[in-house]
Amino acid sequence: MITTKITITPYLAEYIIGKYNHCNKGEVKIPDTTDLYYILWEYMSRRPENVPVVDTGNLIIALPDRRIGKDPAVFNYLSVRAVKAIELHIRNMFNQELHSQLMDNDRRGHFLDNIDVVHKFLCTYGIESISEDALLKNYYRYREALRQRKKRKERKEKLCLSN
Repeated sequence: MITTKITITPYLAEYIIGKYNHCNKGEVKIPDTTDLYYILWEYMSRRPENVPVVDTGNLIIALPDRRIGKDPAVFNYLSVRAVKAIELHIRNMFNQELHSQLMDNDRRGHFLDNIDVVHKFLCTYGIESISEDALLKNYYRYREALRQRKKRKERKEKLCLSN
């Protein structure tokens, strides 16, 4: 199994380690049933000659190894652009999962306080490098943006109906 290291935002690295490696340090093997697996596969490329063989980073990823196609022994390089795309996808996964848990809590009539939902989420994945308050603020901004979108849509529909 060929691995590579990438550097991403620390809390996102902790999230991926917690999600796919059950909070154990070491290489993370991404399941082939996820979109992230195919994003990694798509961005794997040959290592340029001017790039050192030793990778550094806070996340060790086991590269996808399929029967047909790219051999990870040769195609084992992730460029800066690839790392940014991978980090963006991981951030979207993180936000989607956290926001859906918080929205489910809202729909159930605040069975738990939002801070408790965020704390439980952080404990589930062993995330220590970001505060609960920062994630709550992120959620509140997201929720307000959804409300604004809904208002604009209703206003637009109202204008269309009146014409």
